[in-house]
This record gives sequence, C-alpha cells and structure tokens, in this order.
Amino acid sequence: MAGNQSPKVEAADAERGKRFRSEIEFPYSDLESAVELAQTLHSQAGTSCETEELAAWMNQSATGGTFRTRVSAAKIFGLVETGQGRVTLTQLGRDILDKSGGERAARVQAFLNAELFGAMYEQYKGNVLPPPAAIERQMEQLGVSSKQKERARQTFMKSAQYAGFIDSTSGRFIKPGVGQREEPPPPAERHGGGGDGGGKPPVVDPIIAGLLARLPNSGSVWPENERKLWLELLEGSFKLIYKDNADDKDDMFK
Repeated sequence: MAGNQSPKVEAADAERGKRFRSEIEFPYSDLESAVELAQTLHSQAGTSCETEELAAWMNQSATGGTFRTRVSAAKIFGLVETGQGRVTLTQLGRDILDKSGGERAARVQAFLNAELFGAMYEQYKGNVLPPPAAIERQMEQLGVSSKQKERARQTFMKSAQYAGFIDSTSGRFIKPGVGQREEPPPPAERHGGGGDGGGKPPVVDPIIAGLLARLPNSGSVWPENERKLWLELLEGSFKLIYKDNADDKDDMFK
C-alpha cells in the first residue's frame, strides 16, 4: 500500500526518536533555580498557590517553556507537587528553606532525588569527576539522549556544586557532611559529673551525640515503634555512661 514505510525506514525513525528522547529522568533546570521557585511560592503564599499566580510572581508565563521547565525540575527534585492547577510545597520543599540548619540535608536529598544524578553519584562517589566529554558519555550510557547530554551535564554540575557534592579541598564527588560534622571531643576532655563551677556546659558523650544526630528533622515522619526503639537506646546509653550514685565512681578504678 502507498504510504507504508519499509522496515529500514521504520528502524531509522525509531533510532532518530531515541536520540531525542532520554530514557532516564533528569531536570532541565538546576537545583538552585528549583529552590528559588520554592522560595517564591513560600514567601508569597505559604505552602500552595495556583500555577498562574506562581508564574506571575516569577514574571513568567504559565504556559511558557521556561516556567514549565522550572516547575518540572522542582517536581523531579521533590520540592513541589502539582495537580488541579496548583503548585504545593512538599515537606522536603519546606525543609530546604529552613535556615535553622535543615536545609543542608534537604539539598542533599533533593539532588539525589533526580534519577540521573543519583545514578551518577553511585558511579563516581568518592572520586574526582572526569572531564565534561567523559561525563556526557557516561550519561548516554545511563540513558540520556545524545541531543540532551550537554544540558544534562550542565544542570548536573550546577546542582552538584549548589548541593555541596563537590569537595572544595579535594575536588572529589562526595556526599556533604561525611567527615565534615564537628566531632565530639575525646573522653579525656570530658568534665566530671558535677562540673567545676565555672559555668561551662558539660561535654556530650559521643554515644549520646551519635543518638542525637540520628533524630529526624522536625515535622518528618517518625513511626512510633522507631521512636520507642530510640528511647530504649538512649536509656541504655545512660546506664552505660552514668552511675547511680557517687560511691559507684570507685568501681571505675578497680
């Protein structure tokens, strides 16, 4: 029949389509831009607003490519949800705007939420990233279209730097916070149980500090059974670290 394509033509069309369509999800806008969108929403409306309102606040068109790209990126990073003509901040979106200390962990999670970025982290974690051409080749192997690999690399690098995944000293691609958290002082520096009367707060034992570090962020989901387990561990740590009365101190030197 006229109009039917030969198998070779159909195969060529399919291959051409693959070059333009990526098989792994990644944002076309970087993480910092997504956070700016979340900040605009939060400052203007709190947690939710109509899509047209958000576009207007950002001086963009709700149907324009730039605005839709930024909303899509914010969704991929897990900062917003959309539906019924509205854009709503997620818990992660609220955490990433938290200036009291929760934003760093939220940036890490948002970066890894992007499927491509998470895959690249697993591929290169702990190592210095290769040159741009090698990064793009790896992205193609992971499923990025050859027509989109440069854009994918650019948003990946900008997002990685913004989220703190590029170590400023070694240049290695590592998750922020590993080896950078302030460590508690060694046991030799601990104060006695009663203090020296100088008004200095007691040094927290490393065991207790470790448990406190495992506390979820405020507002996070924390099942009751896990809370009970944490409290049991805390109680057991108290029994290990502290004595019931002053006479028990002598036992430490026997």
